[in-house]
Amino acid sequence: MFPFVSPLPSQSDVFLFALILCRIGGLFAALPVFGGKRLPTRIKIAAVLAITLVCLPVLKITPPPLPGDAFTLGLLVMREMLIGLTLAFITQIIFAAVEFSGQIIGLQMGFSISSVLDPSMGTQTQIMSVVQSLLATLFFLSLNIHHVFISAIVDSFTVIPLGGWKMSEALIHFLVNATSEVFILGIRLAAPVMVALLLTSVVLGIMARAFPQMNVFMVSFPLNIGLGFMVLGMTLLLFFHVLELSFGNLANQVAMIFRLLGKGG
Repeated sequence: MFPFVSPLPSQSDVFLFALILCRIGGLFAALPVFGGKRLPTRIKIAAVLAITLVCLPVLKITPPPLPGDAFTLGLLVMREMLIGLTLAFITQIIFAAVEFSGQIIGLQMGFSISSVLDPSMGTQTQIMSVVQSLLATLFFLSLNIHHVFISAIVDSFTVIPLGGWKMSEALIHFLVNATSEVFILGIRLAAPVMVALLLTSVVLGIMARAFPQMNVFMVSFPLNIGLGFMVLGMTLLLFFHVLELSFGNLANQVAMIFRLLGKGG
């Protein structure tokens, strides 16, 4: 006779499924494209559940003992979500830099008073920030960077034990240094338009002194817009090249997070 096997999962299996779900859900909550309001909530939930169900029978991990009180259980769940959020945070830095560069470009081109609905956040933002973010999102997907993070979250279960998230001085130092790259990367992305429009302002200033009767404001407004879009089009490959270098460095940053949060970190 074959031994009786219960079709219902055990309490340990449900607990393990919940912890894996929290870690993967934390990643998807902050990962560009999947986070924000671009995708419907049902699709996000379905994607997280599907990946969790696929990973559950493959991962050879043992769940920690079931906590006896709600506070310890909530703390364990929060730690799992923080692991996913930490992995996605380094990608959010790049997209924050892209939005920052769009803010600078829009200000230089004269779009400071214009705003549109940002589909990712559901708020009003400057039009050039939305354009830059959409270009970065399409490039992000074309390079399959989301595959890197899906693979990383699966590999994290073998490197970072369940409930293994811990704040350390090295982790804080790494995150602070990564955050400082927002301004550096944003300036690099906006530099061609900034330089071109700065030279335009200098030329218009000289012309205003030479021809006082000329209305510089009426001339500069369409000139800055037209020149700004022309420089953006001419330097679009440079924009993608800078993003490619930043996206290419994400694998090294993920490995650094693994070392800081891993068993030996």
